[in-house]
Amino acid sequence: MSIQSNLNSIKATLPEHVTLVAVSKTKPVSDLMQAYETGQRIFGENKIQEMTEKWEQMPKDIQWHMIGHVQSNKVKFMAPFVSLIHGVDSLKLLQEINKQALKNNRTIDCLLQIYIAEEESKFGLDENELNELLTSAEFKELKNIRILGLMGMATFTEDQNQIKKEFTHLKSIFDSIKTLKAENCELNTISMGMSGDYQLAIECGSTMVRIGSSIFGGR
Repeated sequence: MSIQSNLNSIKATLPEHVTLVAVSKTKPVSDLMQAYETGQRIFGENKIQEMTEKWEQMPKDIQWHMIGHVQSNKVKFMAPFVSLIHGVDSLKLLQEINKQALKNNRTIDCLLQIYIAEEESKFGLDENELNELLTSAEFKELKNIRILGLMGMATFTEDQNQIKKEFTHLKSIFDSIKTLKAENCELNTISMGMSGDYQLAIECGSTMVRIGSSIFGGR
């Protein structure tokens, strides 16, 4: 199967309100260009250096999503161009993104990462931390970021009920904050679901899916 036909067949299964992020980490620019020529404009990377190198080489109408864990000291490298940062899990990181966005005279869109899995290794905020962050005075001062919604990763398991429970939980957290009135929030995005579970994620309310191996093949 080619990247082109993979992409077209996945797009055919996605409802209109769901955004596809093509997860292109570790893949060469030539692979990304095949997806680009098929019409894909949103790519997800998990390493800032790799994303920056690809951004320099590729057409400028691409939206680059940072989907990996973000280290504060690396934010400055992607601040000039990143379109959406998925994995924001602390006020400290938001403040750094805000600072670098200001230096580049732009507003950077972010998703707050919520911890929904049972594994210990996943990053993210819990519900209490999320509410504390969103209602804090420090958060309201951040004028150069915009929170578009939430991101979460389900437990790596074959148990569909478990995954469904976690996705449903993320959706309910999103619904609980959706009415929040803050100048730097425009809550409309739930990023959940990857190659193995994106259809279930969409059933549970996802509006953005991150798909890599089903498009580009295995790593």
